[in-house]
Amino acid sequence: MIANWLVNLVGVILFLFLFWKRLKEDYSSNIIFGLSFFVLLGVFLGYLTSRYFFPHWFFWFEAFGAFLGFAIGIIKFNTRFFETYEALFISFLPWFTLFYLVELIKKPSLAIAVITLLNFSLILLFDFVSMRYKNFSWYKSGKIGLAGLLTSGVFFLLRAAIATLFTSVISFLGLSEIILSGVCAFTIFLLIYNLSKDD
Repeated sequence: MIANWLVNLVGVILFLFLFWKRLKEDYSSNIIFGLSFFVLLGVFLGYLTSRYFFPHWFFWFEAFGAFLGFAIGIIKFNTRFFETYEALFISFLPWFTLFYLVELIKKPSLAIAVITLLNFSLILLFDFVSMRYKNFSWYKSGKIGLAGLLTSGVFFLLRAAIATLFTSVISFLGLSEIILSGVCAFTIFLLIYNLSKDD
């Protein structure tokens, strides 16, 4: 229990710092941390709901809570969707990675090792795309947001694949996981297609 609290504390601190760092050139600290408050409140409410009613669905309830808080925040503070989403997703990735790293230490398994490695790889993918996306010939618009969308799309594709290969991993829900992650990935890649157009 103490280990989980420490992981989440470190995760929250990492999230706040990275979110602020990504957006500090464009928005005031009040806006950034105000939006962060809504996101983290959504995560917390999602966690409470899943803990007492749907314990195996904690990832999806927390993710939905985070996105709901994000939506409220961008409306309230009038921030740009794709830019803010990109900062949000990359700020959450180290928290995900740390969570599974601790799970791996507590209960070593091939599945959790694979998930931890893939989460770390997604951070590298994000960095690669964020530095080079303007040079991609197929990405004609050159608009910011590709790194966050592409990384999150791959994230959900990987969740669907892992749910297919490993049926007993924590926070993965078998067929329901495959369907939900597949729908999320499809939606995100559709957004990438629309964003890539040179209007």
